[in-house]
Amino acid sequence: MKKMTQKNTFHALSGFLFPLAFLATSQAYASDFITGEQQLSVKEKRAGEAYYRADSKWMIYQAEVADDNPFYQIFLKNIESGAVTQVSPGTGKTTCAWVHPAQEKVLFSSTHDDKEAKAKMAAEIERRNAGEQKSYAWDYDEFYDIYETGFDGKNIRNLTNTLGYDAEASWSPDGKLIAFASNRRAYSGELSEEEQALFKANPASMIDIYIMDADGSNVKRLTQTKSYDGGPFFSPDGKRIVWRRFSDNGREAEIFTMNIDGSDQKQITRLNAMSWAPFYHPSGKYIIFATNLHGHRNFELYIVDTDGQKEPVRVTDKEGFDGLPVFTPDGNHITWTSDRTPGKKGLLFHGKWDHQKALESLALK
Repeated sequence: MKKMTQKNTFHALSGFLFPLAFLATSQAYASDFITGEQQLSVKEKRAGEAYYRADSKWMIYQAEVADDNPFYQIFLKNIESGAVTQVSPGTGKTTCAWVHPAQEKVLFSSTHDDKEAKAKMAAEIERRNAGEQKSYAWDYDEFYDIYETGFDGKNIRNLTNTLGYDAEASWSPDGKLIAFASNRRAYSGELSEEEQALFKANPASMIDIYIMDADGSNVKRLTQTKSYDGGPFFSPDGKRIVWRRFSDNGREAEIFTMNIDGSDQKQITRLNAMSWAPFYHPSGKYIIFATNLHGHRNFELYIVDTDGQKEPVRVTDKEGFDGLPVFTPDGNHITWTSDRTPGKKGLLFHGKWDHQKALESLALK
């Protein structure tokens, strides 16, 4: 494996030069950061986007399992026993789950209340059976709402109940707030003619970051762009939010952070690539994210300091997709989604994380 130097490997690709004083001085192999790699998901047709409760006793994730539903459903796993419970209704599409930091309840987005949900399931099955191939594109279904339910999948409650894409939600560390992404403005009648034309051409263009109280009240819009802002997660201290902002043409994305009131929006990466799925390390020292800097379909994991002053460091180097990374609450392990399996389907992978190596590679104390 080729040893990476922080200076000559990165700058030629990014076209952005960091001040020399900010360059990390240590050399590192990508394989130094994750050891003991193992595949977590086995029985699922595909699985991904796993997150942990604050006590590390529970993991929530999305997976395609049933033959009669070609879309993801949400599953909760007891880490100690290995027992898995489906917590979503089983109809329609689901995405973006989260576990409450202290209580026995979960968040996820779902379209199960869409009257056409079953018809859309049947149409997707028919398309697949016909062998029809289509390029990957995320579905900003306007019937996505954010739901809360117990660990048994009962007492489900709609927290948004608004036409438009409401998804990508996560609780704050104290469980009092929820950050999420939405294009609800596009369905409110308040768009200008220019915005309406933009939305018709690109439904993602009107997606912004919102924040609300945990019961769904006091909804506030935090970003004000005409491009996609999404995938928000709170910092370990609950004071900031990290997210991804797409370029106007949708071909590039960069990592940003801001205060939870929307102030002090700060760009963290400048890679001129598709950089997304950012997540804080529990130490609060750095952020991990995925980027296709090395090829359109070759997403790799990178880390960067939370101020964006250091040069990002690569931590995976296998062909294909590596993305949606998340650390365990103690910061000692990492779980992510990868298609490095036969058949190229996305599944969950897990490994031991070297926090000290991460600090050293970014020249952090």
